[in-house]
Amino acid sequence: MTLLGASVAAVSCGTATGNSSGKQTKKLRYQGWAGQVTVPELAEDLGYLGDVKLEWVGNTISGPQDIQSAATGQIDFGGAFNGAVVKLAANGAPITSVISYYGSDQHAYNGFFVLADSPIRSARDLLGKKVGMNTLGAHSEAMLDIYLKRHGLSKAEIGKVQPLVVPPINTEQSLRQRQIQVGVLGDILRDKAVAHGGIRPLFTDVQLLGAFSAGTYVMTDRFLRQNPDTAKAFVTGVARAIEWARVTPREQVIARMTRIVRKRDRKEDATPLKYWKSFGVAETGGRITDKQLQLWIDWLEERGDIKRGKVTASGLYTNQYNDYRPASPASPTNPESTPTGSPAPSPTTTRS
Repeated sequence: MTLLGASVAAVSCGTATGNSSGKQTKKLRYQGWAGQVTVPELAEDLGYLGDVKLEWVGNTISGPQDIQSAATGQIDFGGAFNGAVVKLAANGAPITSVISYYGSDQHAYNGFFVLADSPIRSARDLLGKKVGMNTLGAHSEAMLDIYLKRHGLSKAEIGKVQPLVVPPINTEQSLRQRQIQVGVLGDILRDKAVAHGGIRPLFTDVQLLGAFSAGTYVMTDRFLRQNPDTAKAFVTGVARAIEWARVTPREQVIARMTRIVRKRDRKEDATPLKYWKSFGVAETGGRITDKQLQLWIDWLEERGDIKRGKVTASGLYTNQYNDYRPASPASPTNPESTPTGSPAPSPTTTRS
């Protein structure tokens, strides 16, 4: 996140797709993730993007890097943890969040794990202890701070807990070798570590906040002005893919994503897909609400990472491009259970 401000100066020189002739682009450049299928990739395979096509330009190394590339016009959309989105916007990048694409629920969550025989049982037991996480200043550190604060620790006491960067692939080993006392584990790495036994969760982000959407896709304001119909096709298609994955049997979702990886032939391992359980998006169709962003605004302001009042939650996102509406309960079938489902009529949502 410390790099987010560096890209802002380059935004005015960005090359966001769209031209002065008024013709909207039908091609969206994006970055993927090795061994994973993103929601837009799933939406395209399901036929939900219509005549809009995705153009893969390579894989990203992180969410902050992805949205920086979107802000500077190197790609047309990027996604990241909402705290990174808030910080980039606070540094002046003209970006807008358009849809949530991942989050935490009972299947997709991050847990703060300790050894089964660890004396750590409460927030106060963490004083002087080392907590391993994938990066600082992001989701995991925010969850740790919130947990400690909610359990009555003062700011000075919170400062005595030591968050450390540990590559996710090494977190379980570091915890078992007692190099750290707490390790943050999520998704496949969490499930594998739990299966090995000998560890237990101190708390999880879902226990802390309930199910919540944690990250959004952003587009530049310039792109949205020049390509409103393309943006609507993209956002609505992604929304439909989120709901398709929610109502379709897990085995079928995994089989479809596995075929996508094999078909695109990027020389990657599709094995981890068998552990997929959920995208974790809390709201129907990935619609964004103030609370998804306000949590991070408050946290970043308290840390001094952004100036108080610099941004407002309502000014960071819009749902106006999201035409998704769930099927009527009276409908005999759910149109999102197959790739041929059609979107609902256009809503009257205004910029949030």
